[in-house]
Amino acid sequence: MAISAETIRQLHPYETRILHTLERLMGSHSWVPLDLIRKRAGFSESETLFRLGTLMEKGMVRYDVVPYEGYSLTFLGADTLALLSLSRQDTLSALGPLVGEGKESVVYEGLGLGRVAVKCHHVGQRSFQSVRLSREYIAEKTHCPWIFASRASAEREYEALKRLHPGARVPLPVGRNRNVIVMEFIEGTTLNRTRPADPAGVLAAILEQVAIAYSLGVIHADLSEFNVMLDRKGVVLIDWPQWVTPDHPNAGQILARDVENILRYFNRKFGIVADSTEEIARVTG
Repeated sequence: MAISAETIRQLHPYETRILHTLERLMGSHSWVPLDLIRKRAGFSESETLFRLGTLMEKGMVRYDVVPYEGYSLTFLGADTLALLSLSRQDTLSALGPLVGEGKESVVYEGLGLGRVAVKCHHVGQRSFQSVRLSREYIAEKTHCPWIFASRASAEREYEALKRLHPGARVPLPVGRNRNVIVMEFIEGTTLNRTRPADPAGVLAAILEQVAIAYSLGVIHADLSEFNVMLDRKGVVLIDWPQWVTPDHPNAGQILARDVENILRYFNRKFGIVADSTEEIARVTG
């Protein structure tokens, strides 16, 4: 379910308070009991149930009886809290249509100081356990719902963008709150959806950006044709939450996988043959 600016505008202040209350309590509860929500929000039971029912209709809260009766934020609820904060901070003035959806994020068009992309991280919505095992920045603790893993993912990506911009061609980071990043809107298309006139030149440009990022202390760690964009100025590398530094114990293997993924794609799609060992050596200088 996608969120809309109208849905957020129609939220009653009591509903916003319920969302904030749930967010705080989910630090210690996977499912928050009704009585605890009522006490922390300061509402009567009937008022609390009414507001929770409205939020469930909007897709921002869910209810279950397993492993025990309680309520939880959904990704939509977490997105709403982040967007409200970004609006109050004047980072975001308008939310537009959904423009992209991946395994672990959704992206909207928006307005801030100009046209922006609004990326909502939704980590682990398909398989949280596999995500936690593969990402070192997600803590192993009993109460780490997907919304908190998503917040960590957004923090990681925002940090990478700040490190890389303006040296490498990545979106300009504008702001972040919770699991949502506001960044420059790239007028382009992902590599997997294009057929460039000069594929060899595009490959060289991608590897050049990988080398620049490496010199700035960042290895993408998930590079593929799906997170390379082409705009009028050339190549833009996107989607950085899994990045590692060159001093990471597995940095060599991770960089090799990035480079080999790109070389494999250009070989399969365009028949370009390149030696991965030579290209990796160029990237690392």
